[in-house]
This record gives sequence, C-alpha cells and structure tokens, in this order.
Amino acid sequence: MITLGVEEEYLLVDEATGLPAPLVEGVRRTAGRGLLAERAEVQDELLQAQIEVATPVCSTLEEVGGHLLRLRHALASAAEANGCRIAATGAAPLRGAGPVPVTPRPRYLRMEGEARQLVDEHLICGMHVHVAIPDRETGVAVLNRIGGWLPTLLAMSANSPLWDGQDTGFASWRTIVFGRWPVSGPPPHFDGPADYERRLDALVDSGVIADRGQAYWQARLSDRYPTIEVRCPDVQLRADDAVMLAGIVRALVATAIAEEEAGAPPPAPAPEVVRAGLWHAARHGLNATLVDPLGRPRSSGDVLCSLLRHITPALEDAGDLRQTSALVHRLLREGTPADRQRRALAEGGVPELVSLLTGATAADA
Repeated sequence: MITLGVEEEYLLVDEATGLPAPLVEGVRRTAGRGLLAERAEVQDELLQAQIEVATPVCSTLEEVGGHLLRLRHALASAAEANGCRIAATGAAPLRGAGPVPVTPRPRYLRMEGEARQLVDEHLICGMHVHVAIPDRETGVAVLNRIGGWLPTLLAMSANSPLWDGQDTGFASWRTIVFGRWPVSGPPPHFDGPADYERRLDALVDSGVIADRGQAYWQARLSDRYPTIEVRCPDVQLRADDAVMLAGIVRALVATAIAEEEAGAPPPAPAPEVVRAGLWHAARHGLNATLVDPLGRPRSSGDVLCSLLRHITPALEDAGDLRQTSALVHRLLREGTPADRQRRALAEGGVPELVSLLTGATAADA
C-alpha cells in the first residue's frame, strides 16, 4: 500500500463578520494543549489569520478521513475558545480595511519585505497531498506523467469564488492569487532527478527566490519527505471531499509508477496548453469544458469519467474504488464547493456564507 498524508490550511475568521481574525498564536497554543491534536500537527502560516494542519502518514483513506476530522474538530474548539472560527475556504471572501499581520518568522518577514502587496493579499488556503515514492528518479517520472491531470484536479477542488465581498467570476481565485509568485503553475518537464535538482538550484542561485520552498509548482518533490506533493487543490469545505481528492492523487501516482515500470511512453502535453488549462479550470471549475491531458476541450463530466477509467486499477488495488467513485459522482451532481459558496451568498447574504464556511468546516456538513 502506498502511504500518503494531507496538509490543510484554514482561515481564522470572526464569527459575526466573517473578517479575518489574526489569532493564530492563541489558537495554535490552545489546540496543542488539547487531547485531539499533537503540537506538531498544527502549524502557523504566512499570515496570522491562517493555520495549517498535517495528518500523520496514512495507509488508507479511512485513516486520512479520521485524522482530518479529528484535526478539524480540535481546531474548531481551539478557535472558539479564542473568540473566532475556522473556515475552510480557498480565499478569504471578506477582508478588513488593513492588512493582516505577518507571522513574525524570519522567512515570512523576508517575504513581506520583498513582495509586500502579494503577502498582504495572500489570504488563501490550499490542500497538499503527499504520496510516498520509492526514490527521486521515480518521483520525477511521476511529475512528468501527471501534469496533464492537474487542471482536472483543480476544477474538482475549486473553493474560492469570492474576494472583497464580490464574486470574482472565477471558481478558484486562490489559483490566480498564487500564480503571481515568480515560480508557480505547472511544473516543467524534467529529464531526470539530476535535471530537477540542477534547475531548482539555478532558481535559488538566481536570487529571485530565497529558497527551494518558494518553488510553488502545483506538483513537486518534497524536500522534507520521500514524497511527491500535489499542491493545486483549494482546501475543501468537507473533509470527505478532501479524502476523495487524496485518493485520486494517490491513484494517479500509483498509475504513473506502473506505467513507468511498464515502459509506456509518457504523455507529452504542451506546457503552454497545461498552463492555459489550469487558468480555464480556475475560471470555470466544473461548469464548462475542461482541457484534458491531451489538450482537448471536453465536457467536465467526460473528463472526470476518463480520469476514473485511467486510475480504476490503482483504486481497486487500494480498495478505494467504491468510495472515490461515489464521491466523484456526488461532486458532479451537487457542484464544487465554489458553487456552494455562491449559492449561500445568493440565498442568505454574508451571514449565510459565513455560516456555511464555519459550519461545514467544524461539523463536516
């Protein structure tokens, strides 16, 4: 069984107004003292109204779901004890008059000095899926094989349609905000692990980014763990949707490894087409066509069915096929979290939206 883990970022918000609440220090301290979360599982983030959790290494999707629910409940209780709520939204739908303070760590303070406006507007939250790989050579081969599916994963996860109280017209505004950093978007094709390391080193040596962690590709090799890290999804309203995405990512990695071992020729979508497909997915979510891994515009339903066919053997091997396919069909039936945010705002205004974002996160509604 290929192991995996999930990181989720959340916003801290005022329950009444929905505005960002810069209370991460107190929330993290309270969560670390509780019975539901270990101190190392809860981390601060760039801004003081953001907080991150990381599951332990998991073998099954049931483990992933159990840990995410445990950590969400731990943070929800800690936030309430500190006078705020957690919200699992890809972007802050409302912002106050002034910027949220930066978390006072040297790395974050350096980023603030170099790109103040980008940092001020970095009220965005993602979901990162780590999947174990046997070695970095295999990891680079996987990166080269899964890039064409990143637009599909992004469209499925879209959960950030609102910004400054307005509909942005995008399903994932987080993707657009994040794309302004110098190294972002889909990873390039690499000729092997030596090429990967050489090009990362060249980016750091250029002085444009301060460290390898600022290579914000939507899929990359982790420098901390023996994993490939897929970073394109928005954080999810519901924990079971996060589990669905984690299962799909693991199956994509497993399928890519099997194809590499079998000597199957890797797909070679043009990088500009993948980048355009990501923008299109951020714009529309599942409410229009998707650019498939061959660069063709197809209906979102057809592309999701193709995805399931592509990874079915891996899902079956992991025992995940029934659960994952049921959640994919629910997603097609009910729409993305971005659709749910828009419906809440239209039906009940800001109070209904805040209730959705904080209630769904705490209770996994």
